[in-house]
Amino acid sequence: MRICSFLPSATEILYALGLDDHVVGVTYACDYPPAARGKPVVVRTRLPEDLAGAALDRAVRDFVASGESLYRVDLEVLASLKPDLILTQDLCHVCAVSPGDLPGALARLSRQPQVLSLTPRTLTDVFADIERVGQAAGCADRAARLRAELESALDKLEVQVASALEAGARRPRVLSLEWIDPPYVGGHWVPEMIARAGGVDVLGQMGEPSRRVAWEEIFAAQPEVALVMPCGYDCARSAEEFRRADLRPEWTRLPAADSGRVLALDANSYFSRPGPRLVTGVALLAKLFHPQRIDFEPPASYALL
Repeated sequence: MRICSFLPSATEILYALGLDDHVVGVTYACDYPPAARGKPVVVRTRLPEDLAGAALDRAVRDFVASGESLYRVDLEVLASLKPDLILTQDLCHVCAVSPGDLPGALARLSRQPQVLSLTPRTLTDVFADIERVGQAAGCADRAARLRAELESALDKLEVQVASALEAGARRPRVLSLEWIDPPYVGGHWVPEMIARAGGVDVLGQMGEPSRRVAWEEIFAAQPEVALVMPCGYDCARSAEEFRRADLRPEWTRLPAADSGRVLALDANSYFSRPGPRLVTGVALLAKLFHPQRIDFEPPASYALL
C-alpha cells in the first residue's frame, strides 16, 4: 500500500505502526521520526517562514478571511506517487490540509485513493484514530496492540498521580498558552492531559477548541503554573517567543511567575500533534507538577522562564 500523510501526527502514527516503507509522501512539517524528512514532500505552507507572534496570527487571519487555504498541495508530486491512501484531518484548518483542500488535487489523479480524515478532540479519540489508521492500512492487529500499550502506560501514570494526591499533593492551577500574542489557551486534548497529570486547567475546556482569551481572564485566573506551548513550536522557539513578547506588568505578579513556575515546552513533540507521544507529554506534565512523586525521567523538552 502507498500512503500519503497530509499531517505530521498521522506520519508519526504510520511510523509507530511500522509502515515506514509504505509512506510515500509527507508534508513540509513532518519531521518525526527523522527518517520522515527523507520522504517526498507533497504539502507546503503558503505562510512566510519568518513570521512570528502577532504577525503570524494576522497572516493566518487574512488567509482565513479570504477563504484561501494556508497550504499548497504539489499536484505533480502527488500524481507521481499514486497513493492508495491519503491521511488528512478536519479538526483545524490552520494546522494542516483539510478535506476541503483535496477535491482539486484528487481530480488530477487517474485513480482515486481512499481518504481518511482524522478529527480527534480527546486522548481517547487519538487512540481510536490509531486503530482507524491501522484498519485502513491493513494492520488492524498491530494498531490495536499499540493502542493497548499507550493506554496501559497512561493508566500506570495515573496510578502514580492518584497516589501523589492521596499522599497530600494538591492539584496546581495551570495555564496553558497555545499562543502568546494574542493569547490563546490550549484546547481539545490539552486540558485533559493537564487533568490526568494531576493539575487543573484554569481556562481551557476538555474536548473544546483552543480559544483566544483576554489578558484580564489570565490575571483573574491566578495560575500557579504557566505552560508556554505555542502550537507547532519546539522548546527553544517557545522560550524565544515568550521572551520577545510584550507582556503586561500584571504578569510578574501571577503566582506562576512569582514562584518561578513558568515553563517553555516542546509543543511540537508532546502537545500539539495528536499522536503517540501525547502520552509522554502527560508524563512530563505529571513530573513537572509533582516532581517528588512521579517516577519518570523527562526528556530535555522544557525550560524554566
